[in-house]
Amino acid sequence: MRGMDLTEMKGPVLRPGDAGYDDERTGFQALAAHRPDVVAGVVDADDVRLAVAYAVAEGLPVGVQATGHGLPVPAEGGLLVSTRRMTGVRVDPDTATARVEAGVRWSAVIQRAARYGLAPLSGSAPSVGAVSYSLGGGVGLLARSHGYAADQVRAVEVVTADAELRRVTPDSDPDLFWALVGGRGNFGVVTALEIGLVPVTNLYGGALFLDADRVDGVLGAWREWTDTVPEEMTSSVALIPFPDAPQVPEVLRGRRVAHVRIAYPGPVEVGEPLVARLRALGPALKDTVRVMPYAESGSIHDDPAGPLAFYATHTLLGDLPPAAAGALEEAAAGHVVEVRHLGGALSRPGPAANAVGNRDAAFHAGLLSRLDAGADPAPVRPAHERVRAALAPWSTGGRALTFLYGEHANPDEVRRAYAPDVHRRLAALKAEWDPANLFRLNHNIPPAR
Repeated sequence: MRGMDLTEMKGPVLRPGDAGYDDERTGFQALAAHRPDVVAGVVDADDVRLAVAYAVAEGLPVGVQATGHGLPVPAEGGLLVSTRRMTGVRVDPDTATARVEAGVRWSAVIQRAARYGLAPLSGSAPSVGAVSYSLGGGVGLLARSHGYAADQVRAVEVVTADAELRRVTPDSDPDLFWALVGGRGNFGVVTALEIGLVPVTNLYGGALFLDADRVDGVLGAWREWTDTVPEEMTSSVALIPFPDAPQVPEVLRGRRVAHVRIAYPGPVEVGEPLVARLRALGPALKDTVRVMPYAESGSIHDDPAGPLAFYATHTLLGDLPPAAAGALEEAAAGHVVEVRHLGGALSRPGPAANAVGNRDAAFHAGLLSRLDAGADPAPVRPAHERVRAALAPWSTGGRALTFLYGEHANPDEVRRAYAPDVHRRLAALKAEWDPANLFRLNHNIPPAR
């Protein structure tokens, strides 16, 4: 195939120095970006086939990017498949499913599904790409009640290393389906997913903003509260040191704030008394918890639309006792801490077998440091190392694939996203479907040798 070109592609083909190259290769994560030899701005599956065939012919490794939220180790060279133009969404209300193309953001799926009283298992940020999020697992606003986003994947349309387009289901090829759903981009370029939707129209949800320096022990109190809530309650806490800056709302400016996030799809008469116990911790700087349409669920976390430069690490925990909560707060001073309550439906396999791992974790503890665009993260690494060391006694040793960013998206850390036998099976299937490791500019699983 050497000597072929990309002239038949309908989307743009960009190289360093071309107008639009820098915009196409960058995404949400502003700390770093890919610097590929070629960017293929695909518009459909035929464009993806041409791009993959070209990469094989030219000996170029392949990466894929939709929104750039989960940037792995930034690639130097290779071919980047930019899927941002693949934005088709089709909802079938009779089967409660949606077909979602590779560049679609959750916001589009949420709005389209809401017309029929349905909702996807979307994450905290509606601006995140739905496909890569789902293929990596996906812990969303309905996580404890409905499980991982990956558990709702019904079919995968993917271009494999032979440049062929396949529609893969649990029945047509159970091994490849299992590997694709949880193995993210290691087995091909996914062009679309068929996902299940759930009958959720409203949430009792929102956020409590508490002054963490005046309301003592918010994290520990929230942890105790999680023992008392039903499986339908999904919640998290972020400890955020807001700068004393004019762009920050005055009520939050210069404060260390405990941002308690609530998403409860059950009846308000059950949810309200549960949240009342959190409200009793102390006066809220701001309280947005209310009955809301699922279409407004992005306001719960109110994540930035981006771009944002950040350095982030995380630890999966078997428990979060008072000693762990205290150690986390002390070690993470000056940085953003987030703890998510896991368990519930996340702990159980979905309807179709997939490779999503670490379902035994009870909590996810993350640390995020905001930086300037393109900055060297060296000054903040020691804080992240302190936090991981402080939490080591309660760590499961696992990792969540969708929270491995940048230098942490390396094969050793990726291996920890799976049980050893699951990783071995993934590596064996990688050797079958992509023995040359064409698809390696990602959260890579090297093929078994």
